[in-house]
Amino acid sequence: MIGQMHRLTGAALLAAAGLFAAGTAVAADITLKASHQFPGGKGDVRDEMVQMIAREAAKANVGLDIKVYPGASLVKATEQWNAMLKGQIDITSFPLDYASGQHPQFGATLMPGLVKSHDHAKRINASPFMQDIKKIINDAGVVVLADAWLAGAFGSKKNCILEPNDAKGLKVRSAGATFAEMWAGAGASIVSIPSNEVYNALQTGVADATDTSSGSFVSFRLYEQVACLTAPGDNALWFMYEPVLMSKRSFDKLNDAQKKVIMDASKKAEDYFAAESKKLDDELVAAFKKANVKVVTMTEEQAGKWRDVANNSSYRTFADKVPNGKALIVKALQVR
Repeated sequence: MIGQMHRLTGAALLAAAGLFAAGTAVAADITLKASHQFPGGKGDVRDEMVQMIAREAAKANVGLDIKVYPGASLVKATEQWNAMLKGQIDITSFPLDYASGQHPQFGATLMPGLVKSHDHAKRINASPFMQDIKKIINDAGVVVLADAWLAGAFGSKKNCILEPNDAKGLKVRSAGATFAEMWAGAGASIVSIPSNEVYNALQTGVADATDTSSGSFVSFRLYEQVACLTAPGDNALWFMYEPVLMSKRSFDKLNDAQKKVIMDASKKAEDYFAAESKKLDDELVAAFKKANVKVVTMTEEQAGKWRDVANNSSYRTFADKVPNGKALIVKALQVR
């Protein structure tokens, strides 16, 4: 009888231990919210980067689940940065310039003519310029998971935009303050809205023209609203840094295995983007030609005229008003 009681007690202890272990395993499971403004499931590479990280996390089976909320369905486009800092979301694919209100140095990541090509963007990533930018990001409590620079274009409902005189009198939606300064310097008036609202602005006449990334021009179907596209070509003026970011507080809560999965998946997503980035420009041109939109590209001389306008507007204001602004521009321009 005593032996039987011992056996029962032992079995009960084993059962209790099993329940405790199961409870611990459940408690260790973490669900992360990934949010961004771009269309979901429609081929947008920024959405795909985030979806890839989520799939890799699920496949690794380390108690990590990432729920993706595309299309600004959880948080408005321009509010992703603050939502990360407040703990409302954990991960985002984010145009960094959108946070230049809090950190004006981020405006350098959407500066006319600062990045000239996809290969140049790779060299920029490894430069002291980006080390400075990433230190500001990290000090703010955010981790860069994956780098991404997107080329962009100009689109107009009216005339083709090839040189500064073409912008006079147009209502232009600009992606950020530095480009807005350049447009204003060329005689345009500025419309300030995020890229996911551009379609309606063009449709209703709130804007006559826009600058945005090649990916957004296609995924937001702007070929339905513009008459002429100035594609990046060999003399791109528009490049924007749109990394995948994660709250440092959320990252620090992960165990070592989960952190490794996140970082390995992010490297895979970054490599995927690097392979796709130039294709976005080709897809942009193909999509707009298919929609019977006129497609043009700038000559080196025309791009130079825009850089002259930027030097006297965007660059000057950034150097004068942004802490360490002049040094950031100098460091970026040193990358050949």
